[in-house]
Amino acid sequence: MKKKLFAFLSAAFVLSCGCFFAAENPQTAQYQAYRTENENAPVVYFIREVSPEALVKVYDAMGWTPEGKVGVKISTGEPPASNYLRPELIGDLVQKVDGVIVESNTSYGGRRASNALHHQVVKDHGFLDIAEFDLLDEEGTMDIPVGPAAVRLERNIVGSHFDDYDSYLVLSHFKGHAMAGFGGAIKNLSIGFGSGQSAPESGKVYIHTGGERTRGNIYGEQIPFLEAMAEAAQAVCNYMDGGKNTAFVNVLNRLSVDCDCNGNPAEPDMHDIGVLASTDPLAIDQAAIDLVFTAPDSASLVERIDSRQGRHVLEHAQAIGLGAGTRSYRLVEIE
Repeated sequence: MKKKLFAFLSAAFVLSCGCFFAAENPQTAQYQAYRTENENAPVVYFIREVSPEALVKVYDAMGWTPEGKVGVKISTGEPPASNYLRPELIGDLVQKVDGVIVESNTSYGGRRASNALHHQVVKDHGFLDIAEFDLLDEEGTMDIPVGPAAVRLERNIVGSHFDDYDSYLVLSHFKGHAMAGFGGAIKNLSIGFGSGQSAPESGKVYIHTGGERTRGNIYGEQIPFLEAMAEAAQAVCNYMDGGKNTAFVNVLNRLSVDCDCNGNPAEPDMHDIGVLASTDPLAIDQAAIDLVFTAPDSASLVERIDSRQGRHVLEHAQAIGLGAGTRSYRLVEIE
């Protein structure tokens, strides 16, 4: 009981005073977080509860109003047992924005690599009970331009239905990832929107291989892959009126070292943290990383992230000017 109380008080101290030192996690004892009190830094809103009501509350705190037709970008989750965000958790928020759930096919095989199979997974996972669904690359692809600072990609390849939406709410389950180290808003913006293997060209393969090819397997060199993720994410934001028509919610629950693209992920061995919301994709992912790295029970997830050089995607995102072009952020906690 005393150990549990100490862990709780330590975590509370870390968040309340801004001193990000996780003494119980030796891997992150010297970790320097990016939280600041600078009023010019992008704001990330944080609520510790993970519930349908909490998602709506932290979303409302942003004060973001979507325009026109709204796509809600999620991961529909690989069967049979991935940790995708359940319909009963996200349903209220999806309906609040009157959104259409959108996703693209995979490029690694599995149950979501083809149109018919993916539609069946969406039905089986209950998403049709809360909203309409649109498979963005079902009828082909379109190119969107990358930013002038891009060094890996010459274009970004997304589903042809991408242009049917005026605004996107990018709703991400934050977790580890076997290749990228972690997945959050940036991964959902980049690989998530990238077209799959059933399309004429795979945007997912293009990103994974650092812009080398659009067909074949998804394996490429690690640093080009991570940098291509940041560049593809920026392309999506720039296309959506310079990011004005995108907003982001990261849910930090079921924090496995494995992604929702893994149908049999490792069981999480750390506690749920809460929900983040921001209009800045770099800021929200950096805040999620800081919360994970300073948690007392995050050693497994930290090892997964750093063993894949996962934080480099944030470095490159800052270098090319994604969002506000800074990893610093102000964390505003919602009671």
